[in-house]
Amino acid sequence: MQMVIVRLEVKPERVDDFLKLVSFNASESRNEPGNLRFDVVRSVDNATIYRLYEVYRDDAAVRAHQATAHYSRWRTEIEALLVTPRISEKFTSIFPEPYS
Repeated sequence: MQMVIVRLEVKPERVDDFLKLVSFNASESRNEPGNLRFDVVRSVDNATIYRLYEVYRDDAAVRAHQATAHYSRWRTEIEALLVTPRISEKFTSIFPEPYS
């Protein structure tokens, strides 16, 4: 399994726009055959801090995700909504054991 955690700090005046865009991206991503999970979470202490937690079957599924139209829209529109550039970190599963 491959996991991606994306750190986002949204401009306070753009939170509504962000929520529309991220909900669209997450919903479309969950329909991808290689996507196992796509969560959008918000900080309890700061309503402008978000994380995406994405889980894919393998690296090929990550690449397939990045080739979709909804991901292209996300990449085109997201930066204008953020205070700082997004930070994306990739992880692999140690426990539980990855899918075969």
